[in-house]
Amino acid sequence: MKWSRPLAVVVLLAALGVAIAKTSSAATSFPLSTPCDASALAAPYTGPLKVQSVESFGCVGSWGYLWATVGTGVQQIGVTEIVHYDTATGEWRSASRLKYCGHHLLPTYVDF
Repeated sequence: MKWSRPLAVVVLLAALGVAIAKTSSAATSFPLSTPCDASALAAPYTGPLKVQSVESFGCVGSWGYLWATVGTGVQQIGVTEIVHYDTATGEWRSASRLKYCGHHLLPTYVDF
């Protein structure tokens, strides 16, 4: 009985130490910051209407917007696209404007 309380404290401290070590190792596997530059945000848009130039872009956390010109010649058009950073792949992905815009799901800066 005399040793049960100190033994319980030692076991509890060991369990906390293991939990902290697992949390630290999991946290280091994620990128420290998402790349927020024109080429990273334009990367999802390949195909026939490829991004030709970027007029403006911005990011807040894992969300971003890209105001760009896509296509060439008569197919050239200005677009504003919403992107989301996928931590599993480490890449920006195109996000549906119908799903996220106007429904208070985006940070105000990106939604604007």
